[in-house]
Amino acid sequence: MRRKATRRRQLTAVAVTLGVAVLPAWAGVLDTPAHAAPSPAVPASTAALTSTAADTGSSAVTDLGATTGWKVLTSATATQTGAQISTPGFSTSGWLSVANDDGQAPGTEINALLQNGGCPGVFVSATMKTCFGQMTKVGADTIAQFSVPWWYRTDFTAPPAGQDAKLIVNGVVGKADVWVDGTEVATSATVAGAYAKRVFDVTGLLRAGTNSVAIEVYPNNPNTMLTLDNVDWTQIPPDNNTGIQFPVQLQAGGPLVAGNAHVVQNTAADLSSAALTVKTDVTNTSGTTQTGAVTATVSPPSGSPVTVTQTVTVAANTTQTVSFTPSAFAALTIAHPQIWYPYQLGAQPLYTLTTSVAQGGTVLTTTSGTFGIRTVTSTLVGASSLAPDGVRAFRVDNVPIVIRGGGFDPDLFLRYSSADIAKQIALMKGMGVNTVRLEGHFMPDDFYQQMDAAGILVNAGFQCCDFWETTSYGSADAATYQLSAQSIGQALRDHPSVFSFQWSDNAPSSSQESLALQGFAAADYSGPFISSAENKSSPQLGAAGEKEGPYDWVPPTYWYDTSHSGGGDLTNSGGAWGFDSEQSAGNTVPTLDSINRFLSAADQTALWQSPGANQYHTNYEGTKHTGYAFGTLYNLDTAISSRYGAPSSLAQYVEEAQVANYENTRAQFEAFIAHSTATAAPSTGTIYWQLNKGWPTLLWSLYNNDGDQAGAYFGVQAANRPLHALYALDTGTVTLDNLGATSQAGLSVEAKVYNTAGAVLDDRTSGTITLASQQVRTAVLTPTVPTTANTVYFVELVLRQNGTVVDRNVYWQPTTPDVVNWNKTIGNPQATMKSYANLTALKNLPTAAIGASATTVSQPGPAGADRRTTVTITNNSSTPTVGFFLRADIRRGTASGGEASGDNELQSSIWDGNDITLWPGESQSVTVTWRSADLQGATPVVSVSGWNAPKVDVLAG
Repeated sequence: MRRKATRRRQLTAVAVTLGVAVLPAWAGVLDTPAHAAPSPAVPASTAALTSTAADTGSSAVTDLGATTGWKVLTSATATQTGAQISTPGFSTSGWLSVANDDGQAPGTEINALLQNGGCPGVFVSATMKTCFGQMTKVGADTIAQFSVPWWYRTDFTAPPAGQDAKLIVNGVVGKADVWVDGTEVATSATVAGAYAKRVFDVTGLLRAGTNSVAIEVYPNNPNTMLTLDNVDWTQIPPDNNTGIQFPVQLQAGGPLVAGNAHVVQNTAADLSSAALTVKTDVTNTSGTTQTGAVTATVSPPSGSPVTVTQTVTVAANTTQTVSFTPSAFAALTIAHPQIWYPYQLGAQPLYTLTTSVAQGGTVLTTTSGTFGIRTVTSTLVGASSLAPDGVRAFRVDNVPIVIRGGGFDPDLFLRYSSADIAKQIALMKGMGVNTVRLEGHFMPDDFYQQMDAAGILVNAGFQCCDFWETTSYGSADAATYQLSAQSIGQALRDHPSVFSFQWSDNAPSSSQESLALQGFAAADYSGPFISSAENKSSPQLGAAGEKEGPYDWVPPTYWYDTSHSGGGDLTNSGGAWGFDSEQSAGNTVPTLDSINRFLSAADQTALWQSPGANQYHTNYEGTKHTGYAFGTLYNLDTAISSRYGAPSSLAQYVEEAQVANYENTRAQFEAFIAHSTATAAPSTGTIYWQLNKGWPTLLWSLYNNDGDQAGAYFGVQAANRPLHALYALDTGTVTLDNLGATSQAGLSVEAKVYNTAGAVLDDRTSGTITLASQQVRTAVLTPTVPTTANTVYFVELVLRQNGTVVDRNVYWQPTTPDVVNWNKTIGNPQATMKSYANLTALKNLPTAAIGASATTVSQPGPAGADRRTTVTITNNSSTPTVGFFLRADIRRGTASGGEASGDNELQSSIWDGNDITLWPGESQSVTVTWRSADLQGATPVVSVSGWNAPKVDVLAG
């Protein structure tokens, strides 16, 4: 996203030179120079401190604090020395007790306070500001409480006598001094970087029984440190996210320790075979040469495993990489491998790799992890006057794929929850998106494991607008930059969901590019790599072929534009052409259920009465509403009032906002599908900015942090149906697409046009159609629509397969359209309008009579849901009255079918279909999964209401 101490004695850390590795041929070989080999190794002065022996899944590694937790306290209160605080038996009376999160990390300073009852309701209204204060720009922390170091302390038991012990620090947010048993292991001059893994030999420090580690974390400053921040996405966490985001670990073992196990793949172009090279490092922790048997087993998800073994001799106090190559071990060439696909294209089989090292028949260390066999190719295609170098496109397992995803935002306080990610994955798949983008926020391993299992693609990459984009580093920061790339590469390399890695707004400098590519090569992570999220280039990777923006309100028709480009970096350059790495129409208004959870009465009043008011739950940027400033809902609200009519209540405002968000998100995703077959500058991908937020939000989200699915969510869901009929706003024609894995035959589409009085103005049906997988067929029908100014009409598309309805899609269209002032819009993050569309006739729709019935069954579902309810909604109106934008919700209710008081919506609910439109006699069924535990003993009730339909409640059955 654009946004234009006293030095102490340090023990020697385990050091490994980061050299050049050959990039595997299987992954992302480009037709363009966007994935060149690394340049020669950096000088030794920039070599970083690391170890290749420790990793997730190793029996030699334990997570500190997993059972004992941590003690956390500000240094303003804990004034003792590091030697005292890190001594076993030191009293932590009065310190904050902190449990590891699901990523096995103690987290940030604010997380420590919240775990101990601080700041109840931290996300309600401006409570966070009241509790902690507010930062109004990215940089050094300006809040006194968090402008001093904080201590993190935990105890652990020493490994058995004679075993080697290493302390692993997987990065810190800020920088840190590290102490073990009264001795300083490293200073903040070394321990820096949110993603740089550093390993320290502490064997000589440990004593029998209880030992202690104390980490003094200095305040984060994203402008001077290679850490993380939230750019302009949210309020800035008052502690600047200072803390420990990833596990602090102890590796113990010997005399031989195996680790860093992974697979390098070379898959045949036709996917008929995969040659696997297995690598694992074996470290000799002793002072004498050691010989051992190293074994690797590759187990498919079904079928027989492959086991290979070799004997290795490792010199004293050294690490040796042991490779099992297909040329030496023929069984590692897998015939007809089980291929991992994105979830809409196939299954997600995962292989298991286990390794071990043994002496005399005794296994000393084991590792275990999963990987998937898949290929990714990235090229530049469709050169045109809009994009002379071409636009970025991807093929996964030889299938050309239109990327449709969103930018992922972790919890505001970096509290990792496996269950929360599982629910978010269910929401993502419910919308039909196939990709998440991680800009500068790399996640715990569980996140990637869940994405692997779900079949959702991950576009990882560095962040914009802070120290990551500084073009020149001193030797220490250069080493951290390279080590960060190696550490990130080790985390990403075996996850088939991670299909690309890119820089952000700015392409890397020559030195940054070399440092990063060498780090990635040392990790055997091969990308594909892309030089920028904009239309920029770098010396080795070449042209990126991407663009960014817009970020604030634009009309739905904007997305279909293919005539305008600002040139240069292509930022904020028109609609559905090329690959847009981040874009949306700005603010998202949640449902009233969600709004009532986090906005005060005053916030709610301002929401619909004061478009220019700063809303705390946008971000920190104040009341400006032009350029890159997003602290208000001004542009969305102006469009709502101008297009639909000024709201007269909060409820009406929320309803109008749902409709406005729905039509805009649907148009964005449908436009990129409809234009994907263009010869020049085809639309190859759109990343909605943003998918989610790590706190309750009014800015850039497709679902709220409570799981709320508002109009924006269902607009995307409608656009991304596997078999879908869409009304192209640029041509007024019907397009059909098949985004599934197999060919679909027996298809026909009917298009009806209605006026607001319910009369059918046009009705036509296509012949029988067959669509191949990923086929998009344009101009299937051309409905005749009214042209009288200032009126509104509806277009209903019904897609049938062998006579059964498989997709239904309704549009409300103005005859007086939105008119964009392109001269003032191109290059800007929001639209400047000459005039707005007139949709005010929708306010005059007569009241519709709506009925509903519901049935519920018990069955497994996403994210732990154990109930599934089918709701059939019927328009029972006696006159030709449309039931517009009808929404169903599952609620806690009474045995008689009424609603329980208070916040009664079941937040575990995930809907398939909602916000539907019906004419008299029409019915449509929508389904919802939910957790019965959320009922809290109440009776499940379904409520249905709409734009022009009063609420009805029915028992869920």
